Amino acid sequence: MKRYLKRALELLLMPVAAAIVFVEDVLLHYLGQAMAALAKWPPVARLEGWLRGLPAWAAVIAFVAPSTLVLPIKLAAVWFAYQHQFFLSGLSIVIGKMLATALVARLYRVLHPTLATMPWFVRAETWLFNWRDRLYAFVRALPAWQKARALVRRMRSWMAGLVSSVLPSTHKRARPPSPEKSPF
Repeated sequence: MKRYLKRALELLLMPVAAAIVFVEDVLLHYLGQAMAALAKWPPVARLEGWLRGLPAWAAVIAFVAPSTLVLPIKLAAVWFAYQHQFFLSGLSIVIGKMLATALVARLYRVLHPTLATMPWFVRAETWLFNWRDRLYAFVRALPAWQKARALVRRMRSWMAGLVSSVLPSTHKRARPPSPEKSPF
């Protein structure tokens, strides 16, 4: 009985885990690029410079702050659901998650040198990343993930061939992203 229960849970949870890994990879990759581009804007660059100069305790507060900034968006989602506007509720949650992910990822990059001076932060970070890497390795080893990855690569190749056949050959083609940089 335990074997059947374990198999049933795997069938239910693996697609969810694979979807989370996929979305997080794509989201972090492209939101990271967008936030890096935004960081070139002078007011944002000055803000990041100021954040880099914060003491450790203030860096922790700045790192946690996006969680409170997204709270109104989550409350809006609850309000939309209460008003039976479920699409807007779901959209609010997705937008809130994207904003929070983008902000926290950028703040992590900016504040990491300061945060890494605190031993408890380094221990927590090491534990979290080890756990995440084990989960990602498990999901990426799944045959379904490998088939989906191969399909995405074939589609990219097909699209590159399609675009190159439409565009005149005098145009320089953009280099495809390296496998290390691409979330796929």
